[in-house]
Amino acid sequence: MTSRNTTALRKPSSGKSAAKSNTKTASKTGKLPEWNLGDLYSGIDAPEIARDLERMDAECVAFETDIKGKLAECVAREDGGSWLAQAVKRYEAIDDLAGRLGSYAGLVHAGDSVDPAISKFYGDVSERLTAASTHLLFFPLELNRIDDASLERAMQTPELGHYRPWIEDLRKDKPYQLEDRIEQLFHEKSQSGYSAWNRLFDQTIAGLRFKVGPRELAIEPALNLLQDRDGKKRKAAANALAKTFKANERSFALITNTLAKDKDISDRWRGFKDVADSRHLNNRVEREVVDALVASVRAAYPRLSHRYYRLKAAWFKKKKLSHWDRNAPLPFAATTSIAWPEAKNMVLTAYRGFSPRMAEIAERFFTDRWIDAPVRPGKAPGAFSHPTTPSAHPYVLMNYQGKPRDVMTLAHELGHGVHQVLAAKNGALMAPTPLTLAETASVFGEMLTFRRLLALTRNARQRQALLAGKVEDMINTVVRQIAFYSFERAVHTERKNGELTAERIGQLWLSVQSESLGPAIEIKPGYENFWMYIPHFIHSPFYVYAYAFGDCLVNSLYAVYENAADGFAERYLAMLAAGGTKHYSELLKPFGLDARDPKFWDGGLSVISGMIDELEAMG
Repeated sequence: MTSRNTTALRKPSSGKSAAKSNTKTASKTGKLPEWNLGDLYSGIDAPEIARDLERMDAECVAFETDIKGKLAECVAREDGGSWLAQAVKRYEAIDDLAGRLGSYAGLVHAGDSVDPAISKFYGDVSERLTAASTHLLFFPLELNRIDDASLERAMQTPELGHYRPWIEDLRKDKPYQLEDRIEQLFHEKSQSGYSAWNRLFDQTIAGLRFKVGPRELAIEPALNLLQDRDGKKRKAAANALAKTFKANERSFALITNTLAKDKDISDRWRGFKDVADSRHLNNRVEREVVDALVASVRAAYPRLSHRYYRLKAAWFKKKKLSHWDRNAPLPFAATTSIAWPEAKNMVLTAYRGFSPRMAEIAERFFTDRWIDAPVRPGKAPGAFSHPTTPSAHPYVLMNYQGKPRDVMTLAHELGHGVHQVLAAKNGALMAPTPLTLAETASVFGEMLTFRRLLALTRNARQRQALLAGKVEDMINTVVRQIAFYSFERAVHTERKNGELTAERIGQLWLSVQSESLGPAIEIKPGYENFWMYIPHFIHSPFYVYAYAFGDCLVNSLYAVYENAADGFAERYLAMLAAGGTKHYSELLKPFGLDARDPKFWDGGLSVISGMIDELEAMG
C-alpha cells in the first residue's frame, strides 16, 4: 500500500474546547455542520467494518501467495506486461479498501480523541491494517529489483503503461530500500514505535487544561484567546499556556527525543545523508530546491516579518509587542463575528469567480456534509482535508469560531478538497500528490478568497485591516514555517549526539523564533516551551516547509493568472487533476514557472514585501 501521507494539514491552531465555549461560539456563528461519515461506515460497531477487515486479511494473504517470488520470472514472459498490470490492479484495489478502513478510523478519532471506545477502535483498526499489509511489503521491494530493461519492455503494454508514473515514482525509493525481513520488522514495529508515540502526543494534548481566570480551557480556545481583542486576556492565555506546558515539559521532551531517535535509526539504516532527505524524497522535491527556498526566506526576514511587526507595534503605539500580541487583532479591524452562512458564501463566490467547476465541487462539501466545523471537547486541533480513498470522497475538519482567519482556513481546506476530488480519477496509487504541490491548491484557494474580499471592501481602514491580516497569514505560512523547519533541523541534528533536555529544546526554539520574529517582538518568559503543541513536529517531521513552498508558488501562479487569465483556470484544474502522475516541474511548465531557478523564490517573496510597502504607505 502507498506509504505517502496524503492527509493535508492546515497550519496548526491546535487544540480542543470546552462545551461552554462551543455554545458561546455557536451563538455567534450560527449552526455549524458536522460531517456524515456514513459514506464510509455507519458507525464503529458496523458489521461492514468486521467484514471488510476480514476481506482485507484474506486478500492480502492471497495476493502474497499468488505473487511473491514470481515477479521477475513472470515479467520476463511474453505476456509479462499484462500479467504485472493485473497484479498492480489487485494491489491498488487492496490499497483502496485499506484506505477506506483507515480513513474512517482516523476521522472518527479526529472527531473525538479522548473517548475510550473510539481510541480502542482506532488502535485496533490500525493494528489490523498493519498486520494485513505485512503481506504486501514484498511487492514494491520485488518490483524494484526487476532490471530496468525488462520493466521498460513490460510497460510497453498499454494496461501496465497506465501505471508508469506510479512505477517510476516507486523506483525513486529503490536506493533506500532494505532487505525484505528488515522492511517487515520496521513495518510491524511501527505500531509499538512511532505510531504509539504519535498517539500518546494526541491524547496528551487533548487532555491538557489551561486555567485562564476562573475557566479551565482546552488548548484550542486557550490558543484562540491569543487573538482576542483584550490585551489582558491575551497575556493571561499566554501565561496559562506557559504554565501548563512547563508542568508537562518532560513528557513532551521524551516524545520529541524518542521520535527523533526513531527517525535517526531509520534514516541511518536506509542511507539518508541529511536529516530531512527522507521528507524531500517523499515530497519528490530536490534538496537543493528546498535549501534555496530556506535561504531566500531567511534572507528576507528583515524586509518581511521584522518590518511588518515593527509596523504593527506602531499601530498599537508601542516600540515592541509582547509575543502574545503577535496575532492580536488590529485596533482598527472590524469586530463582528462572521456567521457560517456568510463564510460559505464568501468562499464559494470567490471560487465561482475563478471557475464554476471549482465552486461546484466545493459546494458538495456543504450540501453532502463533508465538513465538520464545530469546536467540541476532544476534537482534533487545527484543520485538515483528508482525501480518504478514490472510491469515496474527502472530508474537511476545522474548528470554526467566526474569525476572518477561520474564513481563510475554510478557503484553504476546500482548496485541498477540490484538488483531492479532481485527482481521485487517477486511482488509489496515483491520486496522492506530494505535499509541496498539495499546499499550492489550498493556498491558491485562500488567495482567491482574499482578493475577492479586498475588491469588495471600500472602507479604507477595513482594506488596511484586511491587507494586514493577509500579510500576517503569509508571514505565518512562509516565515513561521521556515523557522519551524530550522528548529526541526536543529533538534534532529543535535539529537544524534544524545538526548536533549526540555531546556535545550527550548533554547533552540527561542533561537529560531528570535531570528524570524525580529526586534519588534519581545519574547517573554514562558515562550520557550511553545514548541510543544505543534503537531507537525510529531506526525510529519519536516512537513512544514511545504507551506512556504506552496505560498511562494501561489504568489507566482497568481501573477500569471492576473496577466494572462484566458485559459488559466482550465490549465490550473488540469494541474490539480494530474494528482501524483507528474513531477511538480512538469506541472508548472504550462505556466512558465521553474522552481529550480534561484530567482523563483525571491519573486514569490516580493509579493509579500510589496503588500507591506502598501501598508506602510497607508500609514
